[in-house]
Amino acid sequence: MAKVISLVNQKGGVGKTTTSINLAAALGCEGKKTLLIDLDPQGNASNGLGLNTSDFKNDIYDVITGACEVKKAIIKTKFKNLSIIPATVNLAGVDVEFIKKMLEDSSFHQNEQLRSKLDEIRDNYDFIIIDCQPSLGISTMNALVASDSVIIPVQCEYYALEGIAQLLNSIILVQNNMNHNLRIEGVLLTMLDGRTNIGLEVIEEVRKYFKNKVFNTIIPRLVRLVEAPSHGKPINAYDPTSRATLAYENLAKEVIERNGE
Repeated sequence: MAKVISLVNQKGGVGKTTTSINLAAALGCEGKKTLLIDLDPQGNASNGLGLNTSDFKNDIYDVITGACEVKKAIIKTKFKNLSIIPATVNLAGVDVEFIKKMLEDSSFHQNEQLRSKLDEIRDNYDFIIIDCQPSLGISTMNALVASDSVIIPVQCEYYALEGIAQLLNSIILVQNNMNHNLRIEGVLLTMLDGRTNIGLEVIEEVRKYFKNKVFNTIIPRLVRLVEAPSHGKPINAYDPTSRATLAYENLAKEVIERNGE
């Protein structure tokens, strides 16, 4: 049965989508059958794997609203062991739609729609990686309820821990009320510029705060990593010799080890 891992941080620009794409691709290269779910209406994870809206009929919005079966929305990519359920701007309206349904039907559970759909396919994968949008809205809550664990990307920049307390409170809320088994997989330090003192100070601060929850792997700030999505490729396909490729390979190995795979 697949381990479901959400990448969550309501702060934007922390390397969440970049990590979702490249961790999923690295897990695939480690021989793990992996499904990436794009749960952001911007659809950047979908675009980053070379998809555009003409390439598919169904997206994650159709899945969680019940417009199509989950299997019909899964697209096999050209990358090893990697499939994706894409997202479109349609997902932006799910909060309003779910609130309306909840008001009309008292049996409707707005935060549990994704979990019920993933239960149908969990046996088909080793890992399911969910790229959440930078907010703590209904779609992100759906991801937390559906997940076994959470990876929190934190950029190695000033104000790195801004908003983290709110995120942790949301995770505790889900643990207490909707998903008792949810845990923090780890905190991932991203966008490290080794030439600056602030990056090293943030590493020290984050490790002091989260202790052994921090991954050993640190993702560097590299131009090649920024370029890869515009070519529709994860970094290990765009530049196999990049330091970022090695970093995500190491992260995938840490995730596999932490999950006893």
